[in-house]
This record gives sequence, C-alpha cells and structure tokens, in this order.
Amino acid sequence: MKKVLFIDRDGTLVIEPPVDYQLDSFEKLEFYPKVFKNLNFIADKLDFELAMVTNQDGLGTSSFPEETFWPVHNLLLNTLKGEGIEFDEIFIDKSMPEDNLPTRKPGLGMLGKYIDNPEYDLAGSFVIGDRYTDVQMAKNLGCKAILLQKSMDSLSDELRDTCALATDDWDKVTEFLFAGERSAEVRRTTKETDIYVSLSLDGSGKCDISTGLGFFDHMLEQIGKHGGLDLTIKVKGDLYVDEHHTIEDTAIALGECIYSALGNKRGIERYGYSLPMDDCLCQVALDFGGRPWLVWDAQFKREKIGEMPTEMFLHFFKSLSDAAKMNLNIKAEGENEHHKIEGIFKALARSIKMAVKRDIYRYEVPSSKGCL
Repeated sequence: MKKVLFIDRDGTLVIEPPVDYQLDSFEKLEFYPKVFKNLNFIADKLDFELAMVTNQDGLGTSSFPEETFWPVHNLLLNTLKGEGIEFDEIFIDKSMPEDNLPTRKPGLGMLGKYIDNPEYDLAGSFVIGDRYTDVQMAKNLGCKAILLQKSMDSLSDELRDTCALATDDWDKVTEFLFAGERSAEVRRTTKETDIYVSLSLDGSGKCDISTGLGFFDHMLEQIGKHGGLDLTIKVKGDLYVDEHHTIEDTAIALGECIYSALGNKRGIERYGYSLPMDDCLCQVALDFGGRPWLVWDAQFKREKIGEMPTEMFLHFFKSLSDAAKMNLNIKAEGENEHHKIEGIFKALARSIKMAVKRDIYRYEVPSSKGCL
C-alpha cells in the first residue's frame, strides 16, 4: 500500500507573505528554512508519494490574477525539482473561505483518488502544514498531521490527538518520518505505589508531575525542562509510611521509560555531561551503553530538603541508572544543599539531552560492538 505526504505550500514550503498572504511576485518568494535538504532526503530515502495541497484564496479573480501566480509557482516547482523534489500530485483550490466549497481545505473534495482506495495506506500517511486546517484535513482523511509550528497550543484537544508532531524545524520533521517517535509509557503498580510515567525524548520541556512530594516534583521537573523532554509523572505512594517507596519506584519507572524510548539507540550521541549552579559545581557524566553503574560523590549535611530525605538522593540515582541501563557518574561540591541537588538534577537533564541527540545522517549504533 502507498503512503502519502500531503504537503501544504505557503507557510510550509515557502514563507507565507505577510499582509495579503499572496505569493504573486518573485520578490515575495522565500523558501522555508532547510526545506531543500530535508525534502530531498525524504524523497530519496522514504517511500512516500508527495502531494501538494494548497488553498489560494480567490485565485483567478481581480484580487489575485492567475498571470501573477503561475510564474512564481512554476519557479517554486522548478527550484524544488532541481533539488530532486517532485510532487506526484498538485491540488490547488481557488475558492474563498466564505464559499464553503468541499474542495477547500480541510475539505477533501480534491482528494477523492485517495479515499476508500485500497492502494493507499492513509493511516500511515501524514499531512504537513502550518495551520489548524491542515490538522483538521488529516483528521478528515484518517491520517496523522505534522504541524509546522513550535507547539500544539493553537489546537483543540480533539485535534491534538490527530497531531503526531509540532515543530517549526524541518530537520525534526524528517527525523520523525525517518526514525520514528521516541516516546514511551510505563505503569508500575505494587502494594506500595501506583506510578504512571510517559516520556517523549524529542519534546519541548512540558511537564506534568505530581508525586506527593513538592521538592521531588521540583527536581523531576528539572529533568523535563532542561532535558527538552515532555514528561508526565503521576504517583500515588504510601507516604503515610515514609518517602522511600515513592522515590525509589518513581526512579525505576522513569528509568524503564527512558530505556524503552531510546529503542535501538541508532544515531544517538550516547554520552553527556556537567554544569555549575551558583556556589556549586555539579558534574554528571552518563553513558547509555546498556550497562548500569553509579559512581556517587556528593555529601549532604541536612537530613531533608523539603520533604525529601537527602539519604534518598543516592538511592534515586542508583535505581534510575539500573532501570535505564546507563552508566551514571555524579559529583557535586558546594555549600548550599538546595543548589547542590538541584544542580545535579539539571546537570542530569543536560546530559540526557546531549546523549539522546540523534543524527539521521549517521544512523548507526554508536558502538564498535554493533549493539548497545
């Protein structure tokens, strides 16, 4: 079955002209950053048909004459062709929004050849565009959307379920299409705790964390925020006993989630390290090499920071390194206990961000053994 990338034009392939939103002169033609390299890679390496789907409001009317549209449009197509990028189909709707024609996105009037056609795998196809109408068209087609915006904030909850990725970087689009999403969910339920963790390694730092321990929440949020991870952690633990089980089991679940999200680890940097925080120097070196090990060189004078016993810091990182199957070497020095442990968590986050960075142009397992 054939898969399709339904690609918007203005705001996706080219920068949409401000004010009148009409690409009707050569002076207005500006290609979207990195579009050539990435669409060439997609066309060369991936098995998608390419279909351009674009609304051109009032094309052919006095407000947007066709003779001003086609020369620029054809230059756009020829430039892409020169970079090895050719569209299998081009669909242009010329109506105005108030016409409410079925051919206008998010309507499917132009796309009849793909609907109920056993030759096409719409569930494995994507719409790529910069507007909510592109996401709505994806929903109408029964495929997923990639929104070329920094976030999904402009989308309703219903459309967010259809949107597989939101980014304004074509590098991220291509990485997602080529290597897949790196996300995982873990549910860990015992007689002592009930823990849910979801994680996206290629997120934007969004966190939703609740463990029942305020300081612990604050530290876990550092991992998501400074690691560029979308991280959800929900914990119901036996805090009436003490904090031990909540902290230990959260570390285990988070480590399992990281390990699962990394998958086969092809193309990752693998290693990462270090940062200062005020009076403290906190160094975290890690290796996602598949062998758990913890080296811990940090001393704390206080019994607790917030509700979190300082004796549990070592235990948290040991459980995390075991579950994630990573080497973890932690060293911290300084006077302020809060700064010291927060610096460790931030250094861990930056180390993770560095180590999980993926290069699809060198998509190999980073090991001389050929596996991790």
